[in-house]
Amino acid sequence: MAYSKGDLVASMAAQTGATKKMAADMLDAMLDAVTGELMKGGSVTLTGFGTFKVSHRAARNGVNPATGAKIKIAARKAPVFKAGKKLKEAVN
Repeated sequence: MAYSKGDLVASMAAQTGATKKMAADMLDAMLDAVTGELMKGGSVTLTGFGTFKVSHRAARNGVNPATGAKIKIAARKAPVFKAGKKLKEAVN
């Protein structure tokens, strides 16, 4: 089962007593803060939950699966998340 942003907002509102609008605004602010820090090349650590950071992927050669033609894949940056110890333990 997928947990949507709306589900998360509703859960946050119920747990904090805030309205759904306030919870949505808080979630959007948190996501904007994380995105802004990653855009600057930094990382965001939520102790016990995990770390958001930017991974630098080197250029490499690949193969187009439809045609079998060799292609060059450009270097790029990608956001990554590494789960913290408490989150890992909660899931297991």
